[in-house]
Amino acid sequence: MHRSGTTMAWNVFKFCTALRGLGSIMILLVLGVVGVTYYAVVLTNYGPALSQGGLDSLAALTILILFHFLLAMLLWSYFSVVFTDPGVVPPNWRPSTDEERGESDPLNSLDFVGLQSDSSSSNPRVRFCRKCNQLKPARCHHCSVCGRCVLKMDHHCVWVVNCVGALNYKYFLLFLFYTFLETTLVTLVLMPHFIAFFSDEEIPGTPGTLATTFLAFVLNLAFALSVMGFLIMHISLAYEKKTTTKWRYDLGKKKNFEQVFGMDKRYWLIPGYTEEDLRRMPELQGLEYPSKPDFDSQ
Repeated sequence: MHRSGTTMAWNVFKFCTALRGLGSIMILLVLGVVGVTYYAVVLTNYGPALSQGGLDSLAALTILILFHFLLAMLLWSYFSVVFTDPGVVPPNWRPSTDEERGESDPLNSLDFVGLQSDSSSSNPRVRFCRKCNQLKPARCHHCSVCGRCVLKMDHHCVWVVNCVGALNYKYFLLFLFYTFLETTLVTLVLMPHFIAFFSDEEIPGTPGTLATTFLAFVLNLAFALSVMGFLIMHISLAYEKKTTTKWRYDLGKKKNFEQVFGMDKRYWLIPGYTEEDLRRMPELQGLEYPSKPDFDSQ
């Protein structure tokens, strides 16, 4: 039995190491899809249409403006997720209030009396990470890929080579949102060219440009469909909707939304927060989260 457990731990370690190595390749893959799409939409099809004049030029201009705007927001959100630390537990952190009793694996402070100086304080139920050898705030989880505890950890995403946590979760949602809009737009504008492949009419262009258009359509259609499901799932999670009827952090749709996107509406669709929101909303820092005041009595 001991040998099987050791083998399993070794396999998990190799899997996590493989995920870290795969990350850089995934970034190059994302940029490669962007490059193929840009070549098909801008350089091959709608860029040359600007010189045709009339309604065709106006339609091409509208498509190119919208395409570049969504692409800029997509890349801004994407690299914000990649380069923003998801949030880690500060050194010597201690909880100021009772930690989430509804989560699994709560530990009594007596279990780490040698590590905690305030074991007799008013927070008898907190969580402790044996791998990081430190206390864990509410909604904090250990990431085996990063090898550290991440504040409000959602998951480790190989596409962004980073954990998705408290400090970059909004950026991740915006990345999904703009990716869905961009890939949907590309699918729609390239659909007439894709349909033309199956007609008897002669299609203008070289074999290389035709193949690029075909590939760009298939890739963007696949991403649009897959990201749509992923986006719906994460929007539900952002609203704190759980399968159970009672959830400590479900404060209502409006407050749940603001805890991820902030209170300033001007910044809801931008990967960033105002200084005012960061000052008045400690939950944006990932260490403290308001909960239902009557949850324990219920």
